[in-house]
Amino acid sequence: MPILGLSLLAACAAPPVSDADPYESANRKVHAFNQALDRGLIRPVARGIAPVARSPVGTAVTNVADNLSMPSIILNKILQGKAEDAVHNTWRFALNTTLGIGGIFDPAGAMGLTEREADFGGTLHTWGAGEGGFIMLPVAGPSTERDALGLLVDTVTDPVGHVLPSREGRWATGINLGSKLVDRARFGDTVDSILHESADSYAQTRLLYLQNRRFELGQEVADDAFIDPYADPDGN
Repeated sequence: MPILGLSLLAACAAPPVSDADPYESANRKVHAFNQALDRGLIRPVARGIAPVARSPVGTAVTNVADNLSMPSIILNKILQGKAEDAVHNTWRFALNTTLGIGGIFDPAGAMGLTEREADFGGTLHTWGAGEGGFIMLPVAGPSTERDALGLLVDTVTDPVGHVLPSREGRWATGINLGSKLVDRARFGDTVDSILHESADSYAQTRLLYLQNRRFELGQEVADDAFIDPYADPDGN
């Protein structure tokens, strides 16, 4: 999950005792770098675009980015043997690409065809791979050995990256980065409370990432420990 993706995490859990962090010393150094990068660059930019991020323009950017990610998600659903989900996501992609004008709008969601997420880290989990140790990636943020490999594979094998010409591919990359900034702006208070205001922001980030990732993959997580990473910060 990228640094900007921390905006999808809540900030009210106690720091844990690590049981899956063999690289903690190195991870904390990378986390300090990520904090400095966010404080010096990402947060100021996100605050500057906050009015746009909360407008229909911001919604359109995230919609297009989500639509661009759909072919990779469909591929992973196929690799996971989840044919129904793959067909569901294919219909969503087709409707939003056509009726939604390249994904600017989300008519599929209005019809009940919401996204069913997947990535190669999840595919490796389906194939029986363990998560490995916790890893803090530069810029990209919290991960595990399995999910870091999955991120690399998803990046290299992304069908959109192979289909689009180089110019359009650069536009797609820009849209994806813009979507991350929109998320950082929308969930700014939550990110700040984790990344810059926690007594131990590294431990807090690690706890929340591992809890939510295990929940996403259908692993057991105590009900009172899980925090919905997609909860509307405004309570709507």
